[in-house]
Amino acid sequence: MELFDLTLLSSTIRMVTPILLAALGGALCARVGLFNVGLEGLVLIGAFSAIVGNHLTGSVFLGVVFAAAMSLLFSLVFAFMTIQLKSNDIVVGVAINFLALGLTTFALRTIFDVKGAYYDKDMQGLPKWDIPVIEDIPVIGSLLSGHSPLVYLSFLAAILLYIFLYRTVTGFRLLSVGMNPVAAKSLGLDVGALQYLAISLSGILCGLAGAQLSLGQVTMFTEGMTAGRGFIALVAMMLGQSHPIGIIGSSLLFGFMDAMSIRLQGFSLPTQFTQMLPYVITIIAMFLLRDRGMGSQQGNQQSGR
Repeated sequence: MELFDLTLLSSTIRMVTPILLAALGGALCARVGLFNVGLEGLVLIGAFSAIVGNHLTGSVFLGVVFAAAMSLLFSLVFAFMTIQLKSNDIVVGVAINFLALGLTTFALRTIFDVKGAYYDKDMQGLPKWDIPVIEDIPVIGSLLSGHSPLVYLSFLAAILLYIFLYRTVTGFRLLSVGMNPVAAKSLGLDVGALQYLAISLSGILCGLAGAQLSLGQVTMFTEGMTAGRGFIALVAMMLGQSHPIGIIGSSLLFGFMDAMSIRLQGFSLPTQFTQMLPYVITIIAMFLLRDRGMGSQQGNQQSGR
């Protein structure tokens, strides 16, 4: 088995999707002056809801829609607590993470009457799309073709988010709220409504990230299956400076490390060592971001108060 090959790169594109979608959601919150550490919980809610929606309706599409809707609902709880009640966004985010972990564990036992994990051999996961013409191109075809729809949607979402933020009036208004909410309000902008919009879009993106985890990669749900991907998405967001294009690059780095950790398991390395690789890279990135990335996020928080 080779360590580096096209299969590893193809796996990277697949593994990056949950991180990229969640990081884009975190960037939207950061752009309106809120630091959403509840991404982990929102992705977990999305992963569980996708399985439940698929199980109840028998439709993969409705499962994904249900995942987005449930994560949206929980993101609105975050919005209400932080915007209406002026609660600390860090505290609320941590609370959502614990709520999601406990609620999905309880619901797993209540709905499916199982502990630890739920798997149905008859359940259909997300389809793999083979792109005409491109799939026949050597190298490029094996890299870009044969992924789930959410993989392609994640990169499209990053491009659309860039256009939205930097090429539309609403996007500029949203950015102004994060830069200086007092000035934005003095210009007649509805700061609260723009923050609700950003957080709602963030919740939908996190729901799609969860759906990719449970329906696009394994077609099952296990307790705590996000395994810190929401926190990795936060670091990817900071490494990319909350810019959609920068987030693509940073998410690809973490997706590559995730794929590499799986590949190294085939080289008789201890599982504990290979599984910790993405998190080691995350810690290193946090040290690099200590003065630059985290500082800018704290600046946004202070201006948002």
